[in-house]
Amino acid sequence: FLVFLRYQIYYSYPLQSYLEYPIIIAQDVILLLFILHFRGEMKRALFYAVTFWGGWYLLTLQKWIIDLAMNLCTFISAASKLAQLRYLWQTKDSGQVSALTWSMAAYTC
Repeated sequence: FLVFLRYQIYYSYPLQSYLEYPIIIAQDVILLLFILHFRGEMKRALFYAVTFWGGWYLLTLQKWIIDLAMNLCTFISAASKLAQLRYLWQTKDSGQVSALTWSMAAYTC
C-alpha cells in the first residue's frame, strides 16, 4: 500500500483515486501496534517506524525506483501468497486462516 500511495502522489494523481490507501495504511499500523503491544515487543515499533519513513523517502529518490517498485508489487504479493501456501502445506494446519479472507486477498493480488 505504501508503494501504491507514494506512486500516485509522485505522479500527481487525483486524491479521489488513492484516498483509501492512507486509511488502509493507518489500519495496518494500528493492527501492528496491537500485535506488538500484546506480544510485549513495543520497542520494535521504532524500528518499523524508521523502516516505513525510510522506505517512503527511498521510493522517490529516483524515478526508476518508484517505477520498479510499482512493477514488482504484483510479483511480491503473489510471492507472499505462495509463501503462505507453503507454510500451510508444511504444517498441515490452517490455524487461523479463513478461506474467504485468504481468497479475497489472493483475488486482489
